[in-house]
Amino acid sequence: MTKYLLDVDTGIDDALALVYLASLPDTEFVAVTASPGNVDVQQVARNTLAILELCGRRDVDVAVGAEGPLSVPLVTTPETHGPQGLGHAVLPAPAGTVSGRHAADLWVEAARARPGELTALITAPLTNFALAIRREPRLPELLGKVVIMGGSFYHQGNTTPTAEWNTHVDPHAAKEVYAAYRGLPLERLPIICSLDTTERMEMKPEHLRRLAEEARCPAPELVLPEQPEGVRSTAGNPLVRHLSDALRFYFEFHRHYDQGYLAHVHDYFAAGVAAGTLDCSTRPATVDVEVESTLLMGTTVADYRALWGHPFNARIVSENHPEAAFDELVTAVGSLARRLG
Repeated sequence: MTKYLLDVDTGIDDALALVYLASLPDTEFVAVTASPGNVDVQQVARNTLAILELCGRRDVDVAVGAEGPLSVPLVTTPETHGPQGLGHAVLPAPAGTVSGRHAADLWVEAARARPGELTALITAPLTNFALAIRREPRLPELLGKVVIMGGSFYHQGNTTPTAEWNTHVDPHAAKEVYAAYRGLPLERLPIICSLDTTERMEMKPEHLRRLAEEARCPAPELVLPEQPEGVRSTAGNPLVRHLSDALRFYFEFHRHYDQGYLAHVHDYFAAGVAAGTLDCSTRPATVDVEVESTLLMGTTVADYRALWGHPFNARIVSENHPEAAFDELVTAVGSLARRLG
């Protein structure tokens, strides 16, 4: 049984990551916490509850943490993920309610109760994780495997020319988190899924068609670039239908920015790394974050050669295998959709 602590800002690719993890056998969601990012934190929590319930995962602790970044104003991305964060998808209102506990307290309590047992996945700005480390400085030692989706090193940023979205939303939190890992043994260092490898994860309409086939939908699921924007899926399978509506919006967004009719599903890749189902290679590095320069705010820098003279504090994914990753996604999520009916 893999026991997860997740921190998300549920937009479209966070939702896909949650669905994927829910599709895996022997998976326990110890808690899922909400950070502000793609949408405001209350909407993040509603989206997260709705996605978990859609996957049959009720009674999961979903908690809200910070309302905004540590030191800068919150910026959200309705143009990327839609006004509610899930593109064109409109999920049923969740029956569950948000926990009364603060996300950071929940992380600390869970890690203290199960030292070394929990796999932590953060696909959001690092605000809640930084607050949890402030409450319990030993948190990096208490957690088991830690995977972070964030940063951009030898790759163009997706928010500024040099900065990736999650890190740019709360650069001060990211800087604190990386500093907290300095000096720990290599096996304790977080695995960083940066744009260098996550932008290789190009989901396309063909993958949705295959997913619907795996779910045994009676009609092909055709999300095509020549169709009018905003066309809603008519798939009879609710999970396929909602994923299709969410991803269509994501395809349209990427096309608006001249990237093609596709979606970079960053968070799904990070979820597969956390689950150990997707192969990848990593390189140790010392990572720091720029928080002073207006021009470079949120830029992540990796020192692979110890030129700064500081110990390593991260393992950055250097290689991944998108074709195999999408085969895994189609099989796992298609099977879940088929079981749920």
